Amino acid sequence: MSEANGTSVNLKTSPVGGGGVPLADVVARQLETLLEAGNYDGAKLLLQPVQEVDIAEAIGTLPRTLQALAFRLLPKDEAIEVYEYLDPSVQQTLLDRLRSGEVLELVEKMSPDDRVRLFDELPAKVVRRLLAELSPAERRVTAQLLGYEAETAGRLMTTEFIDLKEFHSAAQALELVRRRARETETVYSLYVTDGSRHLTGILSLRDLVVADPQARIGDVMTREVVSVSTETDQEEVARAIQRYDFLAVPVVDREQRLVGIVTVDDVIDVIEQEATRDLYAAGAVQAGDEDDYFQSNLFTVARRRVVWLSVLVVANGFTSEVIALQGKVLSQVVVLAAFIPLLIGTGGNVGAQSSTVVIRGLSTQRIQSLGATRTILREAVAGALLGVLMLVVVVPWAWWRGEGPLVGLSVGMSLLAITTLAATAGAALPLLFDRLGLDPALMSAPFITTATDVAGVFIYLQTAGWLIGRLGTG
Repeated sequence: MSEANGTSVNLKTSPVGGGGVPLADVVARQLETLLEAGNYDGAKLLLQPVQEVDIAEAIGTLPRTLQALAFRLLPKDEAIEVYEYLDPSVQQTLLDRLRSGEVLELVEKMSPDDRVRLFDELPAKVVRRLLAELSPAERRVTAQLLGYEAETAGRLMTTEFIDLKEFHSAAQALELVRRRARETETVYSLYVTDGSRHLTGILSLRDLVVADPQARIGDVMTREVVSVSTETDQEEVARAIQRYDFLAVPVVDREQRLVGIVTVDDVIDVIEQEATRDLYAAGAVQAGDEDDYFQSNLFTVARRRVVWLSVLVVANGFTSEVIALQGKVLSQVVVLAAFIPLLIGTGGNVGAQSSTVVIRGLSTQRIQSLGATRTILREAVAGALLGVLMLVVVVPWAWWRGEGPLVGLSVGMSLLAITTLAATAGAALPLLFDRLGLDPALMSAPFITTATDVAGVFIYLQTAGWLIGRLGTG
């Protein structure tokens, strides 16, 4: 219970503040008040029972002039953990405002994987300076991780793990875990290597604790180990951890030597990053540094969005051209123009729905068991069924509004063809991109909608022209 500034808030047990306000917001408001009043002892007292992640969020919402001040109030060990939770923009602000000695100590004590993520956000000149000032051991580890390709297991992993030997007894292994527990990322998964550091087995902390103290690790470990290579894409790493319910997955190099582990908390960040990227692509927003999108200036925001919009504007120009070329049909039956928005809107929505479910199915790998051909056929049939269901409402209305069968038949036949085509295209184009090794999310809802707009108008006016030749305009 904190009594700072005369306000009592149960910070240990409440996930939110009073009235449903997030805890970090409550802490941030009180912390800002205390810092502006110069009550540093009260600020320290306020932060003592708060979890590191909530402290990081609270510091991130403070004015920049107070962020470094609040950070300096934290004990050194806690400051390292809080710093790793901060947004990259706040981390850079603190690096600018802290003294060089404080910065070096902060970076030196960070986990290798968190240090690499920080370096990815910093200018190359700053990274080179910080690398040169690190201790030889930390410099070597950091350079090793930076040497792997971005968004791979090698770049994502940490080298802080516990490896045991098969000849160790359970008692010896447990003593080793006790000694190294504080300096490792996790102790719940323990890995066994041979003299050349090849991964030979795995056991959980539970297995170690319940084993006979004199039992050899080689006799109690599991030899069937699921691992990933340093070149494995981070999405594949996330799927492996999800599939097997791991807390961590070992990472091996080309010689099957254990070089690191990827933990579940890092995978959660990957899942968020990839989901954000896919959502941006689905909204026809150019990929960029997704995490700082809402802190970007307006020119950067416009630049990211204008690329796809320009492409879509050009594509929509074809719709106008199709309408212009079919001007004779529209001049004969003007009321046909009233149904163009309905048809292209329906086609665009059906196509967007199909592309969304297929892109998501590819992302989660749920679609692989069905196969590309069956997936496209399934969506085509679904599109046809949707068209038939909509005919029940649309055709009678179009017949009545057009004062005869011409408009009703044109709309009905076109609607069935458009929904079937839109669903087929919405499923086929993402699958085609995936087969070509491109990002299926590029076949986003706006792109599918625009493509079906052009095709839908063409089908509708061609159908109407054909019917005019058969039925006449009367």
